[in-house]
Amino acid sequence: MSSSSKAGERITSLLDDNSFVEIGARITARTTDFNQKPDKTPSDGVITGYGVINGSLVYVYSQDASVLGGSVGEAHARKIVDLYDLAMKTGAPVIGLIDSAGFRLQEGTDALNAFGEIYAAQAAASGVIPQITAVFGSCGGGLALLPALTDFTFMADDAKLFVNSPNALPKNSEDKNDTASAASKAASGNVDFTGTEEEVIAGIRQLIDLLPSNNEDTTYADCEDDLNRASENVAAGYKDPSVAVADVADDGLFVETGKDCAPEMAVGFIRMNGATVGVVANREVKFDEEGKTAAEYGTKLTTAGLYKAAKFVNFCDAFGLPVVTFTNTDGFKADAASENTIADAAGKLAYAFANADVAKVNVITGSAVGSAYNVMNSKALGADVTIALPDAKVGIMDADKAAKVLAADKSAEEAAEIKKEYAELQDSIDSAARHGYIDEIVEPADLRKYLIGALEILYTKEAYYDKKHGTV
Repeated sequence: MSSSSKAGERITSLLDDNSFVEIGARITARTTDFNQKPDKTPSDGVITGYGVINGSLVYVYSQDASVLGGSVGEAHARKIVDLYDLAMKTGAPVIGLIDSAGFRLQEGTDALNAFGEIYAAQAAASGVIPQITAVFGSCGGGLALLPALTDFTFMADDAKLFVNSPNALPKNSEDKNDTASAASKAASGNVDFTGTEEEVIAGIRQLIDLLPSNNEDTTYADCEDDLNRASENVAAGYKDPSVAVADVADDGLFVETGKDCAPEMAVGFIRMNGATVGVVANREVKFDEEGKTAAEYGTKLTTAGLYKAAKFVNFCDAFGLPVVTFTNTDGFKADAASENTIADAAGKLAYAFANADVAKVNVITGSAVGSAYNVMNSKALGADVTIALPDAKVGIMDADKAAKVLAADKSAEEAAEIKKEYAELQDSIDSAARHGYIDEIVEPADLRKYLIGALEILYTKEAYYDKKHGTV
């Protein structure tokens, strides 16, 4: 491997010291058309091989922009596809480091077919081995589908990711709206993590450490955190998953993915008693380092948040990772734009939870009202254990709204009494528990140990039905 190239340096930084083994170093492009003079293309513009991250086997390809712009041709693509084949045989993740001019124009339809072969390899690997893409430099045109077909995408702050460049969009230019920028792609949900090149490399290593190697693997780490310690910040910080989720996690670590898209819905990974767990949580507010409210999002589910959560639940289910939800919602966002999409998005999340056969635990931290609660891993959708904090509310409708309907022709005094009775009988956590929809009512300080206990009893959970796939 040419460690002096940027592509080689990235691999060296990513993997454990002296662990990389290069594959296909002598492969070069072949001439396929009349009168075409072949150029020297060391490794055909992509370095491929395997190594370890914190002792775990991974496969890596890194495009070399110094060789024909890192463009993708027949041999270039074949190296990547062969790497996928080997990763599938051995059950280990594939990490792609992208820095390329796109199609290799000199190879015409051979290059076009080469892209399709990479797409096919990625599709075959989906749900079998984790796939991570990191965009450095340029990733344009058909190349932009590579990160779209992987599970998680990282992007350097100065990189470009686009199907059509900003200047090619009608009435747009890069200086007006840089749709290819890392900030734009993160806000739209196309990218999960952004940062400097060093931060991206560190982020990939951290994520690999949390993920299983394949869909039949499990991932555990030694847990030195007290399993029975108090969750001291949950009571005050339940509205922000950055606080509450981190408080119950081993060592306070919550790796949130896609946090710049639909921040009102937080998804990511934690460890509990050393085991990796997926988290889906409603975010009502964002607290700053001093515990003050930095941003307010409310308690309504949004289209973007629902799609984001559904995709994440599908990933966890594919790789056998338990899912814990932190529910605090009282409805769906109501505006004209949302009305066109939100039913489909809510259906996707409801289906994802109902279809997932991994262990599922729901923690109701605040409001759990109406159909919005139903789609957030409710008992009806298959939550195995439902835990509620003492001040949580579960009901078909908020007591204020219910009283307006039930007491439409009543006096103010009668309306107030109806509201009180409704809140006690139909909108309370005690009522939900009496009807069997809540399994445990837990003090916030005890939440960590109860969650660990619930996940432990669900460790041996198995699927009880068999089908090829659903259609939602």
